[in-house]
Amino acid sequence: MSAELSLDMSIAGAAPAAAYNLAGLRPGESARVGALLVEGALRRRLLDLGLVRGTVVKCVGKSPAGDPSAYLIRGAVIALRAGDSAQILLDDERGEAQWA
Repeated sequence: MSAELSLDMSIAGAAPAAAYNLAGLRPGESARVGALLVEGALRRRLLDLGLVRGTVVKCVGKSPAGDPSAYLIRGAVIALRAGDSAQILLDDERGEAQWA
């Protein structure tokens, strides 16, 4: 995690309760990526798939139990667990990233 983000989180305490993240998308909805909070190998894999700021992501389905969910990212459909997708922040309606 970057020093700036760590500093912002320590001041604010945590992400806002209404933070708009990938886990909140319902099937058929799409949004643009604002920031990745994911670290390690998963972060590298998501970046390799082109999941960078401004990328449009569409939720194409959720498993019957609700976890994982499938997302269309630059022509590839990938499944992500709710815990991982919650760490991918999306742009709000104005097109600005939430606390990124």
